[in-house]
Amino acid sequence: MKARILMAVTTIAALISAPFSFAADDDIGIFETLHASSVSFEATTAAVDAAFAASDLVLHATHDVRVPDEKHRARVYVLTSPEYVSAASAESVRTVSAQVLRVAVYTQGDEQKTFINMANPVAHAMVFYADSPNYDALVAAARNAAAEIRALVARVPGAALAEQQEPRRSQKHYNAFKGDGPARMMAKFRTFKKSQLPIIEDKADNFDAVIDKVAAALATRAIAGADESEGWEQLALIRLSDDAAYIGVTNPYIEDKMIRINSRFRKGGKSELSPYPGVDHVAALPAEILVVREGSKTLVLHYGQMWRMQLYFWDSGYRAFTANVGVPGEIAGSIEETVSAR
Repeated sequence: MKARILMAVTTIAALISAPFSFAADDDIGIFETLHASSVSFEATTAAVDAAFAASDLVLHATHDVRVPDEKHRARVYVLTSPEYVSAASAESVRTVSAQVLRVAVYTQGDEQKTFINMANPVAHAMVFYADSPNYDALVAAARNAAAEIRALVARVPGAALAEQQEPRRSQKHYNAFKGDGPARMMAKFRTFKKSQLPIIEDKADNFDAVIDKVAAALATRAIAGADESEGWEQLALIRLSDDAAYIGVTNPYIEDKMIRINSRFRKGGKSELSPYPGVDHVAALPAEILVVREGSKTLVLHYGQMWRMQLYFWDSGYRAFTANVGVPGEIAGSIEETVSAR
């Protein structure tokens, strides 16, 4: 009995502390399933709350996701690692999205059991730091941040998993990510740099004022329901450096669309009691608005949503993208209209 207990403890420790590795070069998930909880959603989120509060990670926001028909429960946590942010401090301000960490707690399956996953920091580092001379060190810093999250989540009753989750890709694919398969042309064959679209341009000296302007624009616009893209809720405003701020936003429309679209053509784990398996992708939230100071300019940027949605939802299948081809433009247009409003 003692030998079995020792083996179980050793296995969990290895999952938590071992360097991040992959079974195959094409097995790097944009998400990683961390934990299968053995307690309720409420007890799981309480344990996660306590773990993050006692950690060196900085918790910037929590958000209860509006799941269609309230068939599942889901909560997203937005965090940063001071060590990771410090390691990336000399990098381009355009890469700060990689430093924002997201963890999700959600229910799934006929018994609505609770699981925990994260937006994989390593995969994101492979996208945003591909051209950096410090690439290896930054991927290592992302790996350390991921290991810290795994260790914290392991305090929740249940079983550690550390499973790569769809969509999965190779490191080479992430390094030059322009979309997937035939849908790449929908993203206009753009890398993340070319997918960062400008909304506002101002003087460098007005950096702080521009941040305030964006926050005020978000606060003054009424948020519509799931059928309309109007209005955006600011979840987090994170100043990652003197020249870069990340503003995470969401609304009922993007939450409803991403869960429904990702669930539509999925078969595994889908049933009458668990109709939206796409709830396991909510760590894609929030959508990003960046305020960056480059040279003589302050820029407000957001991502082309077709590029972003392929990054997180390609496992929905090509049919899902063609059937909802107008959704990314609707989301992007709504963000632009809200932020640029005078």
